[in-house]
Amino acid sequence: MSAVTRIPPALVFAVLLLAAWETYCRLAQVSPLVLPPPSGVMRALVVERAEILRHAVSTIAVAALGFTLSVSFACAASVALHFVPWLRRGLMPLLVASQTVPLVALAPLMILWFGFGLLPKVLLVILVTFFPILVSLLSGYARAPRAYVDLLTSMGAGPGRVFRRVILPVARPSFFAGLRISATYAIVATIFAEYAGARRGIGIYILTAKNNFRADLVLAGVVVSAVLTLCLLGALHLADRLTARRFRGGADAAD
Repeated sequence: MSAVTRIPPALVFAVLLLAAWETYCRLAQVSPLVLPPPSGVMRALVVERAEILRHAVSTIAVAALGFTLSVSFACAASVALHFVPWLRRGLMPLLVASQTVPLVALAPLMILWFGFGLLPKVLLVILVTFFPILVSLLSGYARAPRAYVDLLTSMGAGPGRVFRRVILPVARPSFFAGLRISATYAIVATIFAEYAGARRGIGIYILTAKNNFRADLVLAGVVVSAVLTLCLLGALHLADRLTARRFRGGADAAD
């Protein structure tokens, strides 16, 4: 296989899109105030790198804390809902209904209730990312082969042991699928919270750039946001690969 054919198709399409964007801006002489070319966005990233980094660190801290707490709460809640069926029947409709509230309405309310500190932003990230992880875990638990569960039960294994030996390994792929879905929302939720009220963050940087009619800086903030999300997805992919071997037996059992 040649080196050219090993290039990911997504990278090829991205390069072609950027080349077409750059060419259009130059040939059509589009004002940078309306649509800056990719070269202008890259120049803004380089010139503003110190300021962007300062805001990015704040966004990363909020997103990381909120996402970590969300994963912890979702795991604990999934175990409770799995072992207590009546609790699941009572809470799941409420959790589903909570997902119908638009993010643009939640962010101002969080700021209004909890002020401009760290808490409202972290809570918003948790609210946005919690549900996909919870649903993915519950779906993964349901995939456990009944024959394996019955076998361990007949050998005297309690519910906890069955959960650790069969159900958890089977649920691992679903768990990481839910993590990847929620990861795409974590940075976005943080930026929305920063829009509503914050002192630092990529959201504040983009909002300030928009008010100053600096489209290049707005797009620079968008690029940073996308890069942060991709880095988080990459970290989750690495964690998935590292844990795959340990739980491979349980996953094979489901097949």
